[in-house]
Amino acid sequence: MVTVDDVRRLALALPRTEEHLIHDRVKFRVGRIVYLAFSRDETVLGFAFPKEERAALVASDPEKFLLPRASDLRHNWVEVRVAALGEGDLAELVTDAWRMCVPASVARAHLD
Repeated sequence: MVTVDDVRRLALALPRTEEHLIHDRVKFRVGRIVYLAFSRDETVLGFAFPKEERAALVASDPEKFLLPRASDLRHNWVEVRVAALGEGDLAELVTDAWRMCVPASVARAHLD
């Protein structure tokens, strides 16, 4: 099972990432943009994801992915149940969310 420490290890290895504890929630961000955020009980992980694609993602595996609360639907955001997340999926999820928040040149330099 994926843990906060697994996410931390991957996220903090990405350029410009900072970890913050905000209202008892672990969040990872680039500058002021949050791209990963755990629920208080750490059972759900929210992550940056294109709005246009999230309905298809949730429909593809509704036991795993869920839409954010109504107030967050305006953001590029979706959520995943941590218990359903495999370690193989985690690296891709973290990297893709991070890539949405950094300049393309930073992402290219790190990923190439």
